[in-house]
Order: sequence, then structure tokens, then C-alpha cells
Amino acid sequence: MTDTSDPFRTPTGPRRPGERALSALGLAAPADNPADSSPHAFPDGGTWRTEIPSVEGPEALAVVLKESSRLDVPVHRVSQGSGVWMLSDAEITEMAEACAARGIELCLFTGPRGTWDTGGSTRTASGGAGLRARGHDALAGCVEDALRATELGVPCLLVADEGVLWTLHRLRERGLLPSDTTLKVSALIGPVNPASVSVYERLGADSVNVPSDLTAAHFTEIRRVSGTPLDLYIEAPDDLGGYVRMYEAAELIRRAAPLYLKFGLSRAPGIYPYGAHLRDAALDTARERVRRGRLALDLLARHGADGGMSPLGSRLPGPLNRFSLKD
Repeated sequence: MTDTSDPFRTPTGPRRPGERALSALGLAAPADNPADSSPHAFPDGGTWRTEIPSVEGPEALAVVLKESSRLDVPVHRVSQGSGVWMLSDAEITEMAEACAARGIELCLFTGPRGTWDTGGSTRTASGGAGLRARGHDALAGCVEDALRATELGVPCLLVADEGVLWTLHRLRERGLLPSDTTLKVSALIGPVNPASVSVYERLGADSVNVPSDLTAAHFTEIRRVSGTPLDLYIEAPDDLGGYVRMYEAAELIRRAAPLYLKFGLSRAPGIYPYGAHLRDAALDTARERVRRGRLALDLLARHGADGGMSPLGSRLPGPLNRFSLKD
């Protein structure tokens, strides 16, 4: 489905948007600095994977699977934002089986969050403690969700609290969670500097969702200290800024690999926590997220930058740096 009608398409390798046309006018961009390129990759050798976020239940997942087949959009991971506790055992099992059959990693959000808690500080202008799990009971709820989800076949858990992350990593190391469970840090608490990314990696993160407004230079800085996979909205929901960075995708892959390209959707209604009263919005936005993914992938192909994708079915991050469990 790649559009090859671009008269300035360069078949010999990646190019920047409008490169030849602008060069003809004396407006060529400066040459890439090889030192800016990420030295890291996924263990399969790929530099990027794909993710469809906000897939809130079996019905939305069915829409994503149907549309991804129709539009030929490769999907490595789907993630859900409402939480494990918003799904029945039957719904979780149905989603896990459908994803496993397609070699897609299913990621569900764990436990109570501060924004839905009784604490009022998250509703102040400062945002208070944000999504973190408040108190022992909230931590316990996240652990309960993690145990339940993995028992039902969910291979990836989405986390929004440093303490929850460290706790789940320790449970994984002790065999109380499956050893191949992956832990993903939420976009809503994503770190914004090299030191903080490194801390999340050491706490057990297998991928870190960084804010969508980081610059290309920020990614180069991060890659000098950490090789943990990063997740980035190529189009971000409005509550994360609403940024649309499709034309930057090739450069973001070059700077930030290994990278999950997340196909979000701006100008869309919020659907967390999801229920049947939001069904039409959830299904319509799921369908459009896949279409946005197709647009981003077509753009990469037109620029000759669509190589380097991980094989479908790939999900593990490879060796990462961790804090000692004895610390």
C-alpha cells in the first residue's frame, strides 16, 4: 500500500522530507551527524516496533485486528489504559488468546491510580502525586492485578508508579510472576532526562514511555546512558499534548532506537475508564488509530526509511541494567 508517486523519492536510501526539492532551491538541510544515531537495537536486530494504544476490551481489539489486516499494518503490541480491574476474566482471556494467535504482545494497566483515588491533590493545579499508587492498599491492588492478569495469559503489564515497578520486578525475579513478563512504564509519568530513564530501567522497566514532546537531541542524550526500549506517541492524545510527529518518524527512529512507534489519536474523546457507555467512541477511535499507523508507515516507506522493523512476534527487550535485589 506504499505510495511511490513522489517524484523526489530516492530509491537508494532514506531521505528527509522534501530533500531534493529544497536542495534545488539552495535550502538543503545540514548533513546528519553520525554521532547522533542510537547505537542500540532490539535483540532481534530491529530498530523499531509498533503499538496500538487504548485498546480497551475484546471488541476494540477485534476492530484493531480486522483493520490491521485490511490496511496491512504490522502490530507488535496493543495496550489498554483503563486497567486490569475493568475487565472480566473472560474478557482478559479472550484478549490474551486473540493476541497470542497473532503474535502480538498484550499490555494491560495495573491497579488503582492517584487520579482516580479519593486524594484531592491530583485535581489541583500542581497535579499532586499524579498517577502514583497511594498507600499500601493501592500498591496491593496493583500487585493483585498483575498476578491475576499474568495467570490469565497477559504477558505485559503497564505501570505508573516507581514503587509498583520495583515490586513487580522483584516478584518477577522471585518467580512469583512469569520470568518473561515485560513491564512497561506509562506515558503519564514518563521520564524526561537520561538519568531518570536509567533509573526506570534499573527498577525493572522493559520499555519506557517517554513524553511526546522530547526533542531529537533529548533522545540522543538518553541513548548515551540507556539502551532500554522507548515508547513514543507519533500522534499523541490531547491530554498528552496532541502532538503529531509523523514527518519526524525516521529521525526519531535514528536517534531513539530501539523504539516503539505508538499510533495515538489527537482530537479524540477520553475513554478511561472504559465501559459500554463509551462503546462507539472506543471502536471508532480504535479503527482510526490503525489508519493513522498506516499513514505513518506509508510516509516512512516514501522516504525509504521503512527498513529495520523488528520481525512480527518479537517482544522481549534483551539484557538491561538493573539495581541489585540486595540493595
